[in-house]
Amino acid sequence: MKPGLNIGDRATFRRVVHADEVVPRLFADARVMDDMPEVLASAMMIGMFEWACVEQIAPYCEAGEGSLGIGFELSHVAPTPPGLTLSVESEVVEIDGRFITFHVRGHDGQDMIGEGRHRRAVTRWEKFNARVAAKAARARETEEMRHG
Repeated sequence: MKPGLNIGDRATFRRVVHADEVVPRLFADARVMDDMPEVLASAMMIGMFEWACVEQIAPYCEAGEGSLGIGFELSHVAPTPPGLTLSVESEVVEIDGRFITFHVRGHDGQDMIGEGRHRRAVTRWEKFNARVAAKAARARETEEMRHG
């Protein structure tokens, strides 16, 4: 990681909430959720909080490097209908080697909708992708042994 990211650094990320990011559309095969309200799904809010932090870290990543979310302590306290703009404020609160912790807070122009802490690990994609490929290979081998 390049130097320059510091504790106390802040950023703001904005994005309009889309109609396909609501609770009933979170999983196409989750019929039990069909009748739930058409509001931003918590999983999507978390994803937007992650995206905001990735954007803040990106200028400091070396080529072939990025960050992965490894921890979440977040609340989701107010509903957001599609069409509103979610503003996510992120602040670096801790840097511990390759681990970066943020305080994040989301507002939809009407209400504060959620906040908390998010932790990311800076990693080399080549190394991470090799671990994922090895895991997938082990899973295929296990499946083949089961169905032999």
